Amino acid sequence: MFEDRRWAEDGSQLPGTLYQKTSFREAFKESCQKFYQADLEELSFAEDTEECRKHINDWVMEKTEGKISEILGSGTVGPLTKLVLVNAIYFKGKWNEQFNRKHTRGMPFKTNQEKKTVQMMFKQAKFKMGHVEEVPAQVLELPYVGAELSMLILLPDENTDLAVVEKALTYEKFRTWTSPEKLTEEKVQVCLPRLKLEASYDLEAFLRRLGMTDAFEEAKADFSGMSAKKNVPMSKVAHKCFVEVNEEGTEAAGATAVVRNSRCCRMEPKFCADHPFLFFIRHRETNSILFCGRFSSP
Repeated sequence: MFEDRRWAEDGSQLPGTLYQKTSFREAFKESCQKFYQADLEELSFAEDTEECRKHINDWVMEKTEGKISEILGSGTVGPLTKLVLVNAIYFKGKWNEQFNRKHTRGMPFKTNQEKKTVQMMFKQAKFKMGHVEEVPAQVLELPYVGAELSMLILLPDENTDLAVVEKALTYEKFRTWTSPEKLTEEKVQVCLPRLKLEASYDLEAFLRRLGMTDAFEEAKADFSGMSAKKNVPMSKVAHKCFVEVNEEGTEAAGATAVVRNSRCCRMEPKFCADHPFLFFIRHRETNSILFCGRFSSP
């Protein structure tokens, strides 16, 4: 819900000012439902700020099955808040080729000059793999059940720093490096750490650097397609993500491993993610990236 009020510096409402509630246009609500299957809910930040914050957090926690518990921290919204954009996406996928838990064991993970022990999963199966000479780095694709989605891992070679890969990476290069023509299906030994990552972002600064400035300024904001109240700027854009990778799949939670060679004359290729890497969850048909992240330290 948008609200138009004027407030003094001490937070009290100025006398004689207009209090107006501005609702969303019906056409906008219908478009959200039609194209995104999303319902809009109107709240009053001014009348009960803390209850609104808790209500949004509860909604996000429900939609992410408890993985994201507090997307809006205490004090992030107040009586001056007019519009908050919250994004919550939950993904849980099972590997097409699951890792066997009995093969998971502690192994060193190299980060800078340090080594930390991680629980390293192991799988020997046919996967699509390739090598990027430009960086250089290995590419591995791990499909989920149904093959509609997959995880792509970009692992720098031993003597290549992850920062070199990140600096060279663009969306166009990512598509080239991970295109089907560049990847070959072969039997490979895969070592991949269990990982659980969670991060929170206030996206206003990022969006401003990308050129999206008018949306945060009352004099320039134009959301007339959403509401009859045109100049209602965004107060906050919050984003929080959670990714867990384990033997069964992905949820968007010092011993030496013994790798057994198969009874084959040639040595099978190996993909050992025991140092920092990038990962992407991709919709294969559209080549759309749903999640991406960096694993650089346990």
